[in-house]
Amino acid sequence: MRAAVFNSFRGPISIETVDDPDCAADGVVVKVEACGVCRSDYHAWNGADPSLTFPHVMGHEMAGTVLEAGPETKWKPGARVTAPFILGCGTCHDCRSGHSTLCDHQEVMGFSRWGAFAQYVSVPKADFNLVRLPDEMDFVHAAGMGCRVTTAYRALAERACLKADEWLCVHGCGGIGLSAIAIAKAAGAGVVAVDTNAQALSLARQLGADVCIQPHNQSSEMLAQAIHDATDGGAHVSMDALGHTQTFQNSLRSLRKAGRHLQIGFPIGDHAVQSLPLLDLVYGRQISILGSRGMSPSGFEGLFKTIQSGQLDLEQLVSRRLALTELEAALTSMGHFASAGVSVVDQF
Repeated sequence: MRAAVFNSFRGPISIETVDDPDCAADGVVVKVEACGVCRSDYHAWNGADPSLTFPHVMGHEMAGTVLEAGPETKWKPGARVTAPFILGCGTCHDCRSGHSTLCDHQEVMGFSRWGAFAQYVSVPKADFNLVRLPDEMDFVHAAGMGCRVTTAYRALAERACLKADEWLCVHGCGGIGLSAIAIAKAAGAGVVAVDTNAQALSLARQLGADVCIQPHNQSSEMLAQAIHDATDGGAHVSMDALGHTQTFQNSLRSLRKAGRHLQIGFPIGDHAVQSLPLLDLVYGRQISILGSRGMSPSGFEGLFKTIQSGQLDLEQLVSRRLALTELEAALTSMGHFASAGVSVVDQF
């Protein structure tokens, strides 16, 4: 099969012919029709996960059709499918209770195992991990949904329990931030979008953000005051969708008393979250801090219902369709925060 392979951190990504993946007895091999390009891919390529072994193939936001199914699975060739990027064992307490993102035996597509920037990808424990796509859902839109929409959906619906009469503030309007905006608007909440990138804010506005703020040299206190003024007292839920100390601090200060902070952005590198203002914010204002990563296979049902109802339009999220040969350029642009929206590889 053709695959995008790299052999060192920050090294060139070459399109190579490699062995097709094996099909486990309890797994499947999926013909990849589309795979989203995520900032987590950029982090992996840039060396954030030193446990990666080379050569390596990234890609964890896949959609495709079952090509081969093992004898111990119910799946049949031809099924239209996707899968969460965190693949659970399916048998532990966490998996059985619907929390496979906490599975101690998890594998992560595109990280601990080869991913879907390739013509084919294998998925283990298919009866637990594989998710059937609605017939009407386009493969590109399903891949664009990827980890960003599923992560944002679980964070808002299950972790923060965002309500229709509440305000959400999103700090960082990349793929996850834009997804959160669309999901919050589908739920009837008000949204404040914060980003330094004007193009990202334009997309946020298109997705329904009620207030868009492009901070320049504002202090956290000044930005917080602007958000408090716009929301009549501060956001009920605020999200750091980037993982920087600055966006983390800004998110906490955006909240009203007893607000809920969501940490979705992956803290990495020199800008990673370094300090926690316990006294004045967490203790004094009784703010809750919630982490959220990925979504279990069981969570897709509620997300699909929201999409099928017409409340959430995945097409608005996808800004570029790419060939596999364009992957390295797409990842490089992420390092400069030069791109906006969601890019999807659909030409293999």
